Parts: sequence; C-alpha cells; structure tokens
Amino acid sequence: MEFSLTDDQRALVQAAADFSQAELADHAAEWDATSHFPVDVIRRAGEAGFLGIYIPEERGGLGLSRLDASLIFEQLSQGCIATTAYLTIHNMVAWMVASWGSDELRETWVERLISGECLGCYCLTEPGSGSDAASLRTKAVREGDEYVISGSKMFISGAGANDMLVVMARTGAPDSGAGGVSAILVPADAAGIEYGKNEEKMGWKSQPTRLISFDGVRVPVGNLLGQEGEGFKLAMKGLDGGRLNIASCSLGAAQHALTLARNYLQERKQFGRELAHFQALQFKLADMATELTAARLMVRHAAWRLDQGDPEATAYCAMAKRFATDMGFNVCNEALQLHGGYGYLREFPLERMVRDTRVHQILEGTNEIMRVIVARRLLADGTIEALQQ
Repeated sequence: MEFSLTDDQRALVQAAADFSQAELADHAAEWDATSHFPVDVIRRAGEAGFLGIYIPEERGGLGLSRLDASLIFEQLSQGCIATTAYLTIHNMVAWMVASWGSDELRETWVERLISGECLGCYCLTEPGSGSDAASLRTKAVREGDEYVISGSKMFISGAGANDMLVVMARTGAPDSGAGGVSAILVPADAAGIEYGKNEEKMGWKSQPTRLISFDGVRVPVGNLLGQEGEGFKLAMKGLDGGRLNIASCSLGAAQHALTLARNYLQERKQFGRELAHFQALQFKLADMATELTAARLMVRHAAWRLDQGDPEATAYCAMAKRFATDMGFNVCNEALQLHGGYGYLREFPLERMVRDTRVHQILEGTNEIMRVIVARRLLADGTIEALQQ
C-alpha cells in the first residue's frame, strides 16, 4: 500500500497551487463581499485543464483519476472555497455528458464545457424534495421526438450564468420512484425556462444560487443521457465523485485555516509571550492537524476505492464526505477561535471560511443522509468484515 504521491501527482498539486495563488487567493474576499461570480477566472481554469479533470483524454479531458481530482480541488480551495466548489460541480456535469451523452451531444457540448466556453448546472434538488431525491416531481412527458419538461429545481449553483443544465426529471409514472427518473440535457436559454432571484446565502457568495422553473420546456429526445429511467442511477454515480470533490474542498479549507492559525499563534503575544508557548493552544493546534490528516487519508482512500470500482465505493465516499466536511468546518471554526476577536472581522479570512465550509455538511447529500447510506451497508451481511480489507 503506497501513501506517497507520485511525481506526476506532485506536479498536479503544484500546478493547482500555482493557479490557486495567482487567480483565486487575492480575489476571494472581494468576490465574497460583492457576490461576484468570476466567469473569466473559471474560463482560465478551463485553459489550465481544470474543467475536464476526469473526462477521458479521447474526449478532450485530462483523463485523470478521482484521486488526482481530489488533490487538485484541495489545492484550489485554499485560494477560494466557493469558486472551487463550483468547479467541482461543473466537472461533474461535463463528466456526465461525456460519459452518457450521445455522440451528437458530446460533439456539441463536451469540448465547450471543458474549455469553459459553456458553463453547466446540475439540477436534482427541488423545493419539495431534498434528501428524498427519488420523490422529485419535475416531469418530462414524451411527445413525438421531444420531451416536454415542467417543474422546478432549487438551490442550483451557477444558475443564471450557465449555458446548459443536466436535469433529473420524471419520465415514468408519478409513483415510479427512483426507477422513473431520467437525466436530460437542457440548453439554459430554452423557451419556458425562468430563473429566480440570486439567493442571499450565509456563504458561497461568489457563485449564484437560484431556483429554476420549467414551463413546457421542449428538448429533443436525443438529449437524454443514458437510457430512460436511468437518471437516478446516473445522478448517484455523479454524487459519489461529487461527495469526494466537496470533501476535498473541505480539506483545502482546513489546511489553509491550520496554516493561518499556526502563523497567528507564532505572531500574537499575550502575557509577555507568544500564544504558541501556551500548552492549551498547542494541544488545540495538534488536534486540528490530527483531524485534518485523518480526513485527508479517508478522502484519498475513498477516491482510490472509487477509481478501482470497489463494490463498497459508495459507502467509502459517504464516510469520507461526512467526516471530512464535519472536520473542515470544525477546523476553520477552531482557527477563528484562536484568532479571538480578529477572527470575527471581515478583514481576516476565517469568518468567510467558516461560512463557506458550513454548507459542505448539507450539499451533495446531508451528513445525516451519509450516515443512512453507511448504516444500510453495515447492516448487510459481510459488509463490516469487508471494510477492514
């Protein structure tokens, strides 16, 4: 079992760190304060290859592994958590189109998604179906060679600045559950689509989040991804990787917070000596580093399992997502505490990092749902024994 990175992976880490420092870090606070969505920077991320990370090379992507993607997102998120989080969503959308779209769809969209010419949105959550995603009510009724889509999607990242949508819609009967859901590619400017207001959020302010309404939106049947009724399965496959991606953003946030906390303890003096000399604060720093290291190992292990096609990969991804996103928020929050009153000021980055990492415990499946996924697998015969292998 090899834990060290390869030379190629170290090069990826350095490239991502360089991009993060040059394009993200110095602007993150301003983007947050002004709710600015940096489309130009996102397109430069495409030029650097960061919008098609795990799309196969023969389809124009980098063809990297999910472990490689985790390494990249961890570095990028040290510059701007919210912008990197959108990059993870866009990568998932582009990968779904490249993996399950027809030749015509791939020819039309994939290259433009990889370059950043077109931005994508992932549309699963609805106003009435969040954790219970299989109960979604947006419907796609087939009329001849078209689907007619009606319904609404909620909390859609990038909405209003996007060019295409991957929409999960019910093509089966109202009571058909997960088996009646299909994934359909919808151009963002199709007639009948309306975008709601940009939601005022606690964090992730540098990316828009809107409700999207579909009123008789017509798209060709050829815009179907995979087969009819496979949408929920495709959505869950996308979310295995998506959970690792957002967990990796939490790793990057925690790494940045740990560095800031260490530096502050060495600089700040109280009672005639640096804070770094107080054992209680040393212990806190040690715990933060320990939790971060444990989470990083879990995420990388889960990514490796996913790359290997492990039958328990979904459970590993759920465990890693739950642990890493809880850890990321806690480490950022502890770093804020170590900064005292200064940590609460917008002049310092910790309050933004706490706000940005909080939502990681909710999206891509809440951490309560991650526990449900893991528990269900644990109750199956042989699973607990398999986890030690």
